[in-house]
Amino acid sequence: MKKAAGFTLIELMITVAIVGILASVAIPAYTSYVIRGKLVDATTQLSSARVQLEQFFQDNRTYVGWVCPDATKYFTFGCDTPARTATTYTLTATSNANEGLGAAGDYTFTIDETNSKDTTKFAGTAMSPGCWFAKIGDSC
Repeated sequence: MKKAAGFTLIELMITVAIVGILASVAIPAYTSYVIRGKLVDATTQLSSARVQLEQFFQDNRTYVGWVCPDATKYFTFGCDTPARTATTYTLTATSNANEGLGAAGDYTFTIDETNSKDTTKFAGTAMSPGCWFAKIGDSC
């Protein structure tokens, strides 16, 4: 009698189960990694804008009149909430919709004239930690 070559159904089921377990661990980790990479867009733009604002202030002795940064692929930027004055400002970066960051506004970061950094919304959850978060579970 000739022995059949190939895999048994049990062997295939075990392989599929192992691949499923690996995927259930890898996919959330990869998604979190991709989101962290997109959040850097907001923090770098806010830091750069703050430097530009301070240079503008040195030249003009006021923050009024400085033009807010343009929107990027993942974030839009606001400069006048609360209203900018001659000596105060708050820059805000708010995530756009449908760019892998969830709904619009799920991630919001701010910085002001005192270099006070804040994450006001992270993954759709309101917060006020006093620093910029890069991932869930971060602390200041």
